[in-house]
Amino acid sequence: MRVISWNLLHASPVLPGQSPRELDEIFGEIKVDLLALQEVDENQPRSQGAAHIAKIAEIVGASDWAYARTLIGTPGEKWRSARGDETDLHSACREPSYGIGLISKIPVTKWHRIELGRSIVGLPLLVGGEKRPKFMYVNDEPRVAIIAELTNGYTVAVTHLSFFPVVNYLQLRKLQRVLKKLPGRKIIMGDLNLPFAIPERATRWHSLVACNSYPSWKPAIQFDYILTEEKFSGTTIELAPMAISDHLPIGFHFD
Repeated sequence: MRVISWNLLHASPVLPGQSPRELDEIFGEIKVDLLALQEVDENQPRSQGAAHIAKIAEIVGASDWAYARTLIGTPGEKWRSARGDETDLHSACREPSYGIGLISKIPVTKWHRIELGRSIVGLPLLVGGEKRPKFMYVNDEPRVAIIAELTNGYTVAVTHLSFFPVVNYLQLRKLQRVLKKLPGRKIIMGDLNLPFAIPERATRWHSLVACNSYPSWKPAIQFDYILTEEKFSGTTIELAPMAISDHLPIGFHFD
């Protein structure tokens, strides 16, 4: 089983001289069975109205997928929390939205959406700019997790945790408690916004990939993880630079 996690930054280039790339070009050559994506768009003008998760699932040839809207509107501009039917994993919505997604070539028997809350305050973060990356004050967004129970005996979660210290730790621990109540061999994938192997120490789970993933142009810290409750043998998947996003993708091939 080949699994990949990537904070996609809505497939946007972040450095001067980088050009936007089509999703077909990015994902057409990637061999993957399970793909966890964060910071994806649906109906956003900046993404030409694309539904990222549905489109990428089509490109990689996966019939099972789920998209969790975390907000309605555009991050960094005007937005509100998703509510009502907008929070349903497979519901239609015409409003611009943003969130996380999980794509699987392995049949899914049951889907779950878990609300993880958010920080009530923001922080100055390094973001892409027209000439160079810059710091700007960013309000935290609602955080969620998608969990899929697979026919091969795995239960997999994707999430994008808060950038606010302690809040992200508590969110991770909540997700771990939810997973412990579900069947299967557990995996957590995503941008956890926790450096220095804190996710491993907090959960006592195993990190299958150990590499700096942020920022993509000069990786200096690991925010992106593939965590498992038990030890597995396999190999890290080496992925070529994509010239988009402020995060690098990470991957693991289970033996």
